Amino acid sequence: MNSKLIEKIVLPILLLFIFIPIWSYVANIVEGFPTPSDTYTQAVTQLSDPFYVNSEDDKGLFWQILSSLERVFGGFVIACLVGIPLGLAIGMNRKIYFIVNPYIQIFKPVSPLAWLPLALLVFKDINITAIATIFITSIWPIIINTALGVNSVSNDYMNVAKVLQFTPMERIRKIILPVAVPYIFTGMRLSLGIAWLVIIAAEMLTGGTGIGFWIWDEYNNLNYTSIIIGIFLIGIVGFILDIIMGMIADRFDYTKKGVTK
Repeated sequence: MNSKLIEKIVLPILLLFIFIPIWSYVANIVEGFPTPSDTYTQAVTQLSDPFYVNSEDDKGLFWQILSSLERVFGGFVIACLVGIPLGLAIGMNRKIYFIVNPYIQIFKPVSPLAWLPLALLVFKDINITAIATIFITSIWPIIINTALGVNSVSNDYMNVAKVLQFTPMERIRKIILPVAVPYIFTGMRLSLGIAWLVIIAAEMLTGGTGIGFWIWDEYNNLNYTSIIIGIFLIGIVGFILDIIMGMIADRFDYTKKGVTK
């Protein structure tokens, strides 16, 4: 059997055979903790009809995940639109770097939960509050990695740009971006992962629809099996998002293609 196939498929399956007995043991010693078989049965039931809509507050898992993704991409897109130009400016201008960097270092480690009450006070809307919180907490990897990409451009290339009297936009388009794009997409990939983490906590506190609120609602209803199903769904969706962003990043990684412009 191909060694790569063993690494990608067989080994994870073997780990599953270790994980399930541990899960079963925990279920035996913790009263009320769902067993693997109970979780599987409940998952089949809930995933057999993920598109149902009984009311605005009672929807299937598909709609819960879709609602979360809409908020995630809303905040993520705004973070990209603001973070990439700001990262380019920071990387190209030392004065801007010295002005902005202290604020990046101060606000970057702030928990998203700290921003939620303030955002809710300002916007008084659940969706806008979640989007604003995602924007604030996911913008930092984009700014930092974009600036890092600009700084990785060889000084020789920048000197050539000066000799050829490139305008700032020509310098960005012809010199900086071909080098910085892989760094930018790395920042976007990290940012999207953070956004998906943040939305779960945000929805648990703000309510409404979304997979985070669904998990919290299931907890209040003592449906612990559904919580485990939600955890797996969050992990699977996050994994898919990361794969997609990785594929897009590889598509625009000129260094792997050996392309120079």
